[in-house]
Amino acid sequence: MNHADITDTGPHRTTALDRWRSVAAATGPADRAAAEAGVRLAYRTAGLAEPARVLWADSPLAAVALARGLSGQGRSVRDEVRTRPWAEERRRLHDALGPAGWAAHWQATGAPLWDLTRGLADRIRAGVTEAATGTGPAAPAGPAGASVRPEPSAREATAVRLVLLDAVLGQHDAAWLAAFDGHGDRLAGLAAVAVNAGWWWPFENVAVLCERPVELHRDEAGRLDRGDGPALAFADGFALYAWRGMTVPADFLAGLAGLTPERIRAEENAELRRVMLEYYGYDRYLAVSGARHQHRDETGVLWRIELDDDEDVVMVEVVNSTPEPDGSHRTYWLRVPPATRTAREGVAWTFGLHPDAYEPLVQT
Repeated sequence: MNHADITDTGPHRTTALDRWRSVAAATGPADRAAAEAGVRLAYRTAGLAEPARVLWADSPLAAVALARGLSGQGRSVRDEVRTRPWAEERRRLHDALGPAGWAAHWQATGAPLWDLTRGLADRIRAGVTEAATGTGPAAPAGPAGASVRPEPSAREATAVRLVLLDAVLGQHDAAWLAAFDGHGDRLAGLAAVAVNAGWWWPFENVAVLCERPVELHRDEAGRLDRGDGPALAFADGFALYAWRGMTVPADFLAGLAGLTPERIRAEENAELRRVMLEYYGYDRYLAVSGARHQHRDETGVLWRIELDDDEDVVMVEVVNSTPEPDGSHRTYWLRVPPATRTAREGVAWTFGLHPDAYEPLVQT
């Protein structure tokens, strides 16, 4: 990180935010030489001797297996390398800017990245724990082909989580690094690793680094989302599957292409059933599932689908009064709360209005 006055201007903040947003979402091979240089700098900045060895893994799952199998690595030095320098830099910047200034600075830099990076980190931790303990998707082979999927147990899960707590999050520390960007060089080593690699584990004598993902798929809200494969994937096969932010099994996604109304109704898990409905299309499901016509007025038509062990699916069918270029009028389907009883009430709800207050000048 370059030296800069702590009263950086808006354009600098925007540039830093954009750069760190790209870092957080980066995929593809690490720049191993640059990342290892960053590791050595981070150790020196913390007053530590450089690690004698730097080892690489293809994913956080493989890195956890590698770290657990090491000998002679010494204790974790995460506190010296990451925790203490960050706390000192935050205190310095907070004192310089004051409480209000720090809050404004955080909102302009790190805050926009916080949900993305924390969400990804939490999902990766959960995925690693599930895969390593055999409670989730099948795990890839570990170092030298050794299995990283022991029999599941509470003790094993605790051991994996403890290793994960020793990780420095690399690119997924982007929110904090964006806030400190340009305010001194205490964190320059950490920043260099984050720009060029994924998570890493600093020990006295060894540093374990892992590659970045090879794929990352998100929806407009930044949530993990993909309907035809892993939403987050690493080169060794460790992957997370999600639909609009909700974790789903890989084989569940594989079956979405062949969905039928009967299969949707037979799904016992209510959350997975909602995913099926979103994927299949509410309008399509209404057309083929015998939905009940509940109400009609000048605003549209209210339809209801009654589901076992779940809330009703209630939709308002509305027609756009503005014609398409070919002269046709497009039909839209608006999902509304299950308690909705009239079409007007449902359309008004989509605008945040009481039914009596909904009087559209032009119906769209």
